[in-house]
Amino acid sequence: MNNTIKYINELNIEDTLKNSIQCYWLKLTSNALGEAISIPIMVARGKEEGPVLGLTAAVHGNELNGISVIQRLFKDLDTDSMKGTIVGVPVVNIPSFIMGERVFNDGIDINRIMPGKINGNASEVYSNRFINKIIKKVDYLLDLHTASFGRVNSFYIRSDMSKPMTKQFALLQGAEIIVHTPPSDGTLRGAAEELGIPSITIEVGNPHSFQKKIIKSGVTGVHNVLSYLGIIPDEIEESKNGTVLCKKSYWLYTDEGGLLTVHVDLRDFVKKEEHIATLRDVFGNIIKKYYAPEEGIIVGKSVNPVNQSGGRIIHLGIQ
Repeated sequence: MNNTIKYINELNIEDTLKNSIQCYWLKLTSNALGEAISIPIMVARGKEEGPVLGLTAAVHGNELNGISVIQRLFKDLDTDSMKGTIVGVPVVNIPSFIMGERVFNDGIDINRIMPGKINGNASEVYSNRFINKIIKKVDYLLDLHTASFGRVNSFYIRSDMSKPMTKQFALLQGAEIIVHTPPSDGTLRGAAEELGIPSITIEVGNPHSFQKKIIKSGVTGVHNVLSYLGIIPDEIEESKNGTVLCKKSYWLYTDEGGLLTVHVDLRDFVKKEEHIATLRDVFGNIIKKYYAPEEGIIVGKSVNPVNQSGGRIIHLGIQ
């Protein structure tokens, strides 16, 4: 990898020499001091031409595992045997990453406003330039996320399983759970799909940390997609664990506030009417017990006991 970091205003893949890896700082916007807010870009260009795969992480600034997935993948690449290009963005949301927060520095979740606006507020302009300067340059996209503060996730995928390419990308991850979800308006995945770029969301564990085991699983899944697309010559690594396919999923929420104890664990199968959580007041008295509305699997759950009305309890996947 070339250790010289170049500062650029536009990403032109052809500017990276064939059979090389180059890192860049790409200017997106400016802060109130007039200083550039630049985004890190890693480009691995193979010896031969081929597809362009985009990898993004930290769309939310407290979601860190995906950063390590991209770093580790690039560390082990052999561009001499590659047919195509990989564009990695280890941190998409620079302001929120610096703050250690989920949202942009104007309080907006940029994964709800993609593709942004040319003439919008701060987060909209940032999002729009990110889409135009980076995402439009790739043929496929894997968007890496984690749970947010106070919650934990299984290793799961959100993908439109009705489309052959995104279905295949999802299955190649060797994930614990796949949830069929057509791309939502406002998400990075949705904006990419609107541009005709097949995309999936990979949920790689928990926020505010690096989790070695799940990072390794994330690297393997991305590696499998590269093999499937013919960008690298390696064989696809088959998962030894079964993947649970869900036709839909949804969160359950509290309707009262208090101290929440969730009694089920990630990947647990629950039956209809099974006791899943208990809410107590500050004196320890039970306010309410919560039960599973139907049979399903625990995709994610709350781990923060401090829970006001409308707080999350569990993310339930339905097969």
